[in-house]
Amino acid sequence: MPTRLRPLTGNLRVPVLTVLLCLPAAGPALGAVQPCGAPATAIAQVQDGSALSGRVVEIEAVVTADFSGERGLRGFFVQQADARRQQRPGISDGLFVYAPRAVARAGDLVRLSGRIEEKFGQTQLTLSEAPTVCASGIPVTPATLTLPAGDADLRARAGMLVTLPQTLTVSDTHELARYGTLALSFGRPFAPTQVALPGAAAAQAAAANSRNRLLLDDGSTRQYPQVVPYPPPQLAATHPLRVGDTVSGVAGVLEKRHGQWRLQPVRGARAPAFQAANPRPGAPARHPAATLRVAAFNLQNYFNGGGGSEGLASADNRGARSAAALARQEAKLAAALRALDADVIGLMELQNNGFGPGSAVRQLAARLGSDWRVVDPGTPALGGDAIAVGLLYNARATEIVGRAATTWLGARSRQPLAATFRARAGGAPVTVVVNHLKSKNCMEAGGAQADQGDGQGCWNPARMQAAGALADWLATVPTGAPGAGVLVTGDLNSYAMEDPVRLLARRGYADMVAKLAGPHAYSYVYNGQAGYLDHVLADAAAARHVVAVQAWHINADEPAAFSYAPAPGAPSVPAYYAPDAYRSSDHDPLLIDLSLTSTSP
Repeated sequence: MPTRLRPLTGNLRVPVLTVLLCLPAAGPALGAVQPCGAPATAIAQVQDGSALSGRVVEIEAVVTADFSGERGLRGFFVQQADARRQQRPGISDGLFVYAPRAVARAGDLVRLSGRIEEKFGQTQLTLSEAPTVCASGIPVTPATLTLPAGDADLRARAGMLVTLPQTLTVSDTHELARYGTLALSFGRPFAPTQVALPGAAAAQAAAANSRNRLLLDDGSTRQYPQVVPYPPPQLAATHPLRVGDTVSGVAGVLEKRHGQWRLQPVRGARAPAFQAANPRPGAPARHPAATLRVAAFNLQNYFNGGGGSEGLASADNRGARSAAALARQEAKLAAALRALDADVIGLMELQNNGFGPGSAVRQLAARLGSDWRVVDPGTPALGGDAIAVGLLYNARATEIVGRAATTWLGARSRQPLAATFRARAGGAPVTVVVNHLKSKNCMEAGGAQADQGDGQGCWNPARMQAAGALADWLATVPTGAPGAGVLVTGDLNSYAMEDPVRLLARRGYADMVAKLAGPHAYSYVYNGQAGYLDHVLADAAAARHVVAVQAWHINADEPAAFSYAPAPGAPSVPAYYAPDAYRSSDHDPLLIDLSLTSTSP
């Protein structure tokens, strides 16, 4: 016999479905729920457009997953019983029921009454009457979903149980610790202009990427949960989940919430199987023929406050805001920098506070040991921006030839820094130029500098102008070493197929990452798309000496929560912090091995 459930009173305990109703204070009276088996609105009718939006309907369907409670989704999902599914092409047979004070049990066939609404980008039924449990233990057949999937394919399964038969790749973990969510794709997606020319080709690549993305959620609205369930049993500093890891056996309820398609796992169901397919790498060994190693590393805003904690409170500080946070950041950066085993290190995103004893660049050099020196071009600072580039070198292994040099590239780009080095063991000299062009951040961008929709983001003309000015400056041999080959390194804020990189190629600077690290090279992951903004470009004289280029993937693939700094709203001390190289920055360092002997190819 069907069971009619009433609002809870006293200590009444209902084993199947308990409901506390909060009815509107005013409005038309709502009719009672009809008996089980009476005519009801099919879920497909509810999901077919918005004709029923705002109306009260009755449905009879099977509970597939319960996410009740304040920290859940405040409701549950239902799906039309297999025998009653309408199987209409493109129309879903599943629905979210918003019932913030209800608890439901999967497998129960229930009769519900409520108002149809559009919330958080999906259609839902807001429960308005005490429901009836018509039967229990009713199985529902999951729909099959494969990636990539278009919006129409996803809408046809919205609110339904789905299973993905593929082995999927973790493509984004940026919100893993905050919301318990990660992005899955079929294979690793690459930034559109990493693999395609700006314009129509990049737009096609972007559209393909958008079809190849699905969030795996944790069935909760909590921020910064104490336990993040991925990878099982839980995320930890010693048990990371990295972009490039794989997942199989993925299943759950499909929904669109906050503008993104996601799977909510069914409580009590088998968890997906995670495989550490992209384990943390050790430091890359030097090429056997290398006589000099150069590294390039974006530090993600290393600010030391001028050597005193009071300087960390400056409005211009983009990095650590306390002495404790700075100590955590320095521990991670020092671990990474030492492990590079480099003779010369080009740095980006240093505090631009000069070259004196209290400067950021000298404080960092001191962390590396007494053999390390700072390249000082003889200027008080490098331009007027809050951040600057820097050059460090190991005086035991190499020496400067000629002079250090810098120049102004334009109002929106950091000044480059160049110096020519020769290994103390002998061999040809090489000029290393470290750069950091204007970011793609659209703040203050207007006119031609605004995003043109071609995939290159904002400020592309500024980066183009800076790239041209850089090539012109290098043609003047600014370090006074005319026989040296030139390596252009650093964060150009341009992917491999973008205009500034192609301009420099036309000026004689070849992309050594593309040549030696391969077509799947990357040093950065943004919005689940990999690519390299960090470059090694060589003129002909330097290119013949480059024997290896590799990115050390210690940062881009790691969860942002593993950083030294807590995110806004997070606990004051990061829960996943460890004083190691992993997530010491958001960019991976690049390593360039050169053979500079007279017998080099």
